[in-house]
Amino acid sequence: MRKKTFAAAVLLAAATLTLSACGSDDDSKSPVAVVSGGSGAGKVATVLDQPFTKPDLVLTDTHGKKYDLRKETEGHPTLVYFGYTHCPDICPTTMSNIAVAKKALPKAEQDDLRVVFVTTDPGRDTPAELGKWLKGIDPQFIGLTGDFARIQAGARSVGISVEPTTKDKNGKLVSVHGTQVVAFSPKTDAGYVLYGEDATVDDYTKDLPKLVEGANP
Repeated sequence: MRKKTFAAAVLLAAATLTLSACGSDDDSKSPVAVVSGGSGAGKVATVLDQPFTKPDLVLTDTHGKKYDLRKETEGHPTLVYFGYTHCPDICPTTMSNIAVAKKALPKAEQDDLRVVFVTTDPGRDTPAELGKWLKGIDPQFIGLTGDFARIQAGARSVGISVEPTTKDKNGKLVSVHGTQVVAFSPKTDAGYVLYGEDATVDDYTKDLPKLVEGANP
């Protein structure tokens, strides 16, 4: 397993997490920054010396009900990803990889795992749209939408940059966002591992049994 340990404070201060404009046709689709400013490039798992506090987010789930991220996922192994449903590449690939790997877990562990997809494009990602999209990937995945400023602040609290949806040079709407998956421990509820967009099904399949226990990958 490719992994390296970095301090979360360094990641935040340096603003070095990867940003991608999913589905855009211009150069902004390429990463503009990498984890650890270079030495972490290509690393799938980043184990943090100083784990992140779980975002204090109360948003709306796919059933139109309020969802308190901290309260609802407390004590459960949790993976959080910020993305949007109209992304044709990184977002669906990341979610699909996790969904496939999740199926390799025992049923009880599958039910215990919380995979939370927080939209970065709430203007288009309504609860219904999120529900439809996630149902095709894994019905157990949790989709959240709501006020953009609140979502942006929640993402930044775990070192992930999220920008408002804009049009690219071809007039296509794109959402520029960090592409990391943050794994939160069921023991401490802290985010202690980051996965980059290059993480494969095999990477998640190998690591999920450890993550559900709150152990290092």
